[in-house]
Amino acid sequence: MMAPGATGERVRELQARLRQIGWFDARPSGTYGPLTAKAVRGFQSKRGLVATGSTDTVTWQRLLGMTMTPTRDELAGEYASRAKAKLHERCMTGRVMCVSKTSRTLSWLIDGKVQLTMDVRFGSQYTPTREGVFNVGWKSRDHISTIYHTPMPYAMFFSGGQAVHYSSDFASRGYNGSSHGCVNVRDKAAISALFDQVRAGDKVVVYW
Repeated sequence: MMAPGATGERVRELQARLRQIGWFDARPSGTYGPLTAKAVRGFQSKRGLVATGSTDTVTWQRLLGMTMTPTRDELAGEYASRAKAKLHERCMTGRVMCVSKTSRTLSWLIDGKVQLTMDVRFGSQYTPTREGVFNVGWKSRDHISTIYHTPMPYAMFFSGGQAVHYSSDFASRGYNGSSHGCVNVRDKAAISALFDQVRAGDKVVVYW
């Protein structure tokens, strides 16, 4: 699809998407140069793909599944993070996990100040993540789902069986998959830090 030497808007989109997941640090130029090839090789190697540095259909589809359509600002090199999407007013007081379905981010706030932000994904249309204002009921660092028998590390339960937790599937497949209703996090270091800070009783706000 794209290889070193290519130019155009598709290359710019490739660069912006790589930027979203930390593989490309430069401003999208629309030119497939050495930095872009290096970023693609890194992305391919991390996902077990053949690390050629060229973007084939498999690489492109995997990248699409892990990223969101770049905004006009992202394509222009203005990196106002999606994590800066408008925070719900209920997130601005106390200790809150503020979960935006629009920006697909979780922000951890204390008295209105953002401490951590991370990418998240949600349940499918058949097992949707509930929206509303909740509280953390309990935590389980090495939890195993009693329904699906799958690991749910760093689980922080806020509505029945729905929890914020780390997902190795999200880390490997990105937005190609979905949860069974939980809020999945793919950054293990980030959710480990979050787990250590969150207490039972802390507020959870899930909203569009």
